Amino acid sequence: MDQRNLALAIQLRHELHEHPELSNEEVWTKQHLLEFLQTHTSNLKIVDKGNWFYAIYQAGNNKPNIAFRADFDALPMDEVIDLPWASKFPGKAHKCGHDGHSATLAGFALEVDQKGADKNIFFLFQPAEEVGNGAVQCLSMLKDEKIEEIYGYHNMSGMPFQSVNVLDGNIQCASTGMIIKFEGAPAHASQPETGINPSFAIAKIIDAIPGLTENRKDLLLCTIVQINVGERAFGMSASKGELLLTIRALYEADLEELRGSLEKLAHEEAAKAGLKVKIEYSDSFPETKNDKECVDKVRAVAKKKGIALYEMKEALRPSEDFGHYAKVAKAAFFFVGNGEDYPHIHTSEYDFRDENIEIACEVFKGIAGISED
Repeated sequence: MDQRNLALAIQLRHELHEHPELSNEEVWTKQHLLEFLQTHTSNLKIVDKGNWFYAIYQAGNNKPNIAFRADFDALPMDEVIDLPWASKFPGKAHKCGHDGHSATLAGFALEVDQKGADKNIFFLFQPAEEVGNGAVQCLSMLKDEKIEEIYGYHNMSGMPFQSVNVLDGNIQCASTGMIIKFEGAPAHASQPETGINPSFAIAKIIDAIPGLTENRKDLLLCTIVQINVGERAFGMSASKGELLLTIRALYEADLEELRGSLEKLAHEEAAKAGLKVKIEYSDSFPETKNDKECVDKVRAVAKKKGIALYEMKEALRPSEDFGHYAKVAKAAFFFVGNGEDYPHIHTSEYDFRDENIEIACEVFKGIAGISED
């Protein structure tokens, strides 16, 4: 990677880190990235889509269309470590490394702009990955531009520093947040039989969870996130309650089966007790399924460039909305290691490692077929 481009990308990363914005609020972030490309490139066409955008390097009408994606939203966390580029906004921080992902894609765009490519390259800058609805907003690009392949990466702790880590098939799990709301009837605490209390229905659902998830061949989890029942008043019997769950599975089919079982159980318990029930969903993510042909290209580039390559033994449990793209085009998502003992993403001590920009950029360049001459 040209060292001037790397320096610009690192500077951009620090600027993005200083100005974190939460999912679907990334006004400054999106504009700053757009202006960076306008300032430092001359051969790219930029398509502004409101709260997201993409840039295009056009090689010709009969050339393959290949896309690369980066996310740019931050997390609702405080910056507690002392960094020269620390977040300027309390309660917001880039503790997942999306600032680094976007800086990588921008640096890659500079390389393509200057060196050229024999493919039509699309640089997709995506919002709102953390809440699971960013990729859905951008799917139109893949369809409108007839994208044949799309690639992305995530930095990941617990993996050797500057290594590339790959897996065929499902590389990250599907998940969704589930909110089961019950409404009964209030009563004085001395006469609970005159009301309808949702506590017992919630307890029965919780008690049933192990039987719905245990002894499965593939990963299937139901995590209790929160239980809200009644009011903090000892003279009242509870009449309203909420059960918040995160359900997660290696395969979407298993997730749907579990969701159906939980919905059925909630309606059955509501009917028995005379409760009203309402079920809502939030932060839904698909399975992220890699195409082997695309992963093989990542493998070949890593080997050719002498980048340490590791074959993952199993999919990661956390979810990633990149999986939506894999339903439309051939796709590969890979990980670049932060180091086995480096602080994990989504923790207070974490900060993206600038050295990984060049590693991921070199993989992107290899996939795009950019010459080093």
